[in-house]
Amino acid sequence: MKTKTIIVVGNGMVSHKFCEKIRKKDKKSRIVVFGEEPIRAYDRVHLTNYFSSSLEDLFLSGQQWYDENRIELHLNDPVIAINRDSKSVVSQKGLVLEYDFLVLATGSTPFVPSIPGVDKKGVFLYRTIQDLDLIKEYAAQARKGAVIGGGLLGLEAAKALVDLGIEASTVIEFAPRLMPRQVDESASRTLQTKLNNLGLTCLLQKSTSQVLGDDRITGLSFSDNTQIDVDILVISAGIKPRDELATACGLNTGPRGGIIVDKTMRTSDPVVLAIGECALSNDMIYGLVAPGYEMAEVAACTICSEKKSFNGFDMSTKLKLMGVDVASFGDPFIAEPYARTILLEDTNKGIYKRLNISADGNRLLGGILVGEASSYNMLLQTVNNQLPIPPDPEVLLLGEKTAGKSAGLGLESLPDSALICSCEGVTKAQICNAVTHQDCENFDSVSRCTKAGTGCAGCVPMVKDLIAYTMKQQGKYIRTTICEHFNYSRQELYDLVKIHQLKSYDDVLDSVGKGDGCETCKPLVASILASLWNEMILGRGNDVAQDSNDRFLANIQRGGTYSVVPRVPGGEIHPDKLIVIGQVAKKYGLYTKITGGQRIDLFGAHLNDLPAIWEELIAAGFESGHAYGKALRTVKSCVGSTWCRFGLHDSVSFAIQIEERYRGLRAPHKLKSAVSGCVRECAEAQSKDFGIIATEKGWNLYVCGNGGSKPQHALLLANDIDSATCIKYIDRFLMFYIRTADPLTRTATWLNKMEGGIDYLRNVVVNDSLGMAETWEKEMQELVDAYECEWKVAVRDPNIRKRFVHFVNAPQEKDDTVRFERLRGQKKAADWNTLVTH
Repeated sequence: MKTKTIIVVGNGMVSHKFCEKIRKKDKKSRIVVFGEEPIRAYDRVHLTNYFSSSLEDLFLSGQQWYDENRIELHLNDPVIAINRDSKSVVSQKGLVLEYDFLVLATGSTPFVPSIPGVDKKGVFLYRTIQDLDLIKEYAAQARKGAVIGGGLLGLEAAKALVDLGIEASTVIEFAPRLMPRQVDESASRTLQTKLNNLGLTCLLQKSTSQVLGDDRITGLSFSDNTQIDVDILVISAGIKPRDELATACGLNTGPRGGIIVDKTMRTSDPVVLAIGECALSNDMIYGLVAPGYEMAEVAACTICSEKKSFNGFDMSTKLKLMGVDVASFGDPFIAEPYARTILLEDTNKGIYKRLNISADGNRLLGGILVGEASSYNMLLQTVNNQLPIPPDPEVLLLGEKTAGKSAGLGLESLPDSALICSCEGVTKAQICNAVTHQDCENFDSVSRCTKAGTGCAGCVPMVKDLIAYTMKQQGKYIRTTICEHFNYSRQELYDLVKIHQLKSYDDVLDSVGKGDGCETCKPLVASILASLWNEMILGRGNDVAQDSNDRFLANIQRGGTYSVVPRVPGGEIHPDKLIVIGQVAKKYGLYTKITGGQRIDLFGAHLNDLPAIWEELIAAGFESGHAYGKALRTVKSCVGSTWCRFGLHDSVSFAIQIEERYRGLRAPHKLKSAVSGCVRECAEAQSKDFGIIATEKGWNLYVCGNGGSKPQHALLLANDIDSATCIKYIDRFLMFYIRTADPLTRTATWLNKMEGGIDYLRNVVVNDSLGMAETWEKEMQELVDAYECEWKVAVRDPNIRKRFVHFVNAPQEKDDTVRFERLRGQKKAADWNTLVTH
């Protein structure tokens, strides 16, 4: 019996997925793939990551995968002709092969508007690795960039320009809003504000009339007679399906392009199928990878005589554009009289949320999320599975604020058939089965087993929640290990380091770890060592394990300079110290700024000036402010009873006492505190990790609040307590947090995940339900007694001072790539992206 031959034209993500699917179903057929690019199939969804990683990270598989699956791969050799009569294809290199089935996965090409001058040097498309290589090479001589297209790909291209260090980037969109297919006008406005704050200019309702310049681009002019200066232009204004091969061989195509297919992905020729962005299904071209993967599955079933059809696809999407969450799901635009709309718009935080509820108020129909989209996965599942919604559906926007809610809240209501990973078609049942019957108890193992989360990765949070939920249902202990080098959770490793009295990263790795370590475990172990022993973080060879900021005891800033942040306990400072700060700032040309935490930041320091700067500050009585560390930052205070007529107690003195007690304390994340002298709360104590407010009877202690992108008020732990009791409770609280929190987890998140919430925490800290109070107080006192200013040690130790040089062979020379500019009368370091060599 003759072996069946399946030829695949195209070697993109959808083609690769088809090869996976068909080989699982058909072990015998000959599979031949023709690709026009010279490299294997790669991840176009995360194309922008190419600038920060490597091509190897983008490849979907190695050559070995093709060999193991007996897939013949012809790279750099596109098919140039199809003969349907002889059922054969001709490649550019002259290969002629006959097929039993032909799968067209030719994808799409970028739509290029017919703008005069679009062929000038400096104008690029944004589609392939080759495009990115050309953009990267040209960007080195460009300072101002622009992107034509404000859709998904356009904003990705804009991010690419920013990543390449283009000084000023502009997005040009013909429509009246950004991402017109995904978000409404209000959401677009919120997104635009966010992007503006990140340095991106957005020009809407702009029609480009000409690319200016002689042989290379110098600017753009528009139909409204305005123009802008541009050194580099990227066009990302949509796509056109690649159907030229299909048209040439007589297959039916749509009036605006695309190879017409039925629900089984067959074209007008039953042995020729089309999948991905070249396929026109029910008058629709799908430009996302998930529907392309579904088409690949359907095509594989069709060839293997299995019944499966493509009936359209949910175009819900969630992505992060330049760090900004953007998501739309279900029907994002449906409105009265067909739906009721609930809106939440916070212009202060840059958050916009819209939910569309059915007219009877019983079902969620769709929505839009900008600025904060953590609830996306559950909202999408609510739409897709027609789950009932709460009587007060606004809680879906506001979120559950009750501490102690389990990670799996709401997952039990999902049917087993709920599609969790749309890219790979993985259901809730498949994920739960991997946990219960295949011993997969972490995301990596579930992902390997089911492929969930290997596409766009938008489903990863829900997959992790499902794993935890399923394990909890089985009564299993949910254990999160650090990395491949330490088979322990952070808490377990903390205990082991303490028990074995380990004092350096190498000791920890040799005693309880394996291998050489990685960038995940190094800073984590360094944090544990600092939390346990409070020794100089650069001692015992631990400098190699530190994050870059801890490594130089300073935050590296834009332009390649460093910040100097002396501690100012409680915000109180003597005039003599103010004078010293001013003298140091003038001597070393530093930019000065008073922060919201009542400190004075000095910016623009050269690396090799840091020891000299700190030597002068230390001589004046200053200490490190630990702005660079996961440690206590500040204890903010109002003036309290010292000056304020409303003040009940001396908040300044208490704030100084608190700050001097916990200075240098290392923790899983940064810590902030405040002391307010009355309930008017001028120090904003309830937005801090621990905050103290004066009452007529003493102090109220609040814990686990934070500001930032997800602000949360602190909760009352104890009320009307005296100063000594307050400090005792803080000791216990901080040690409990340090012992049990996961890496990079703020106290607010720690409490939110804690079973029993604030009531349990109060029982542990105030009532000593674990019997650990005395131990924790003793451990805290040991850390307090061991404290020594890191910069004081650094400037006195010649070996440590040696590391603060730009060039080992010329230690006195400064980095001549650092440039400065003037800003409101001060010298400011120019951003990295303005440092272009011509």
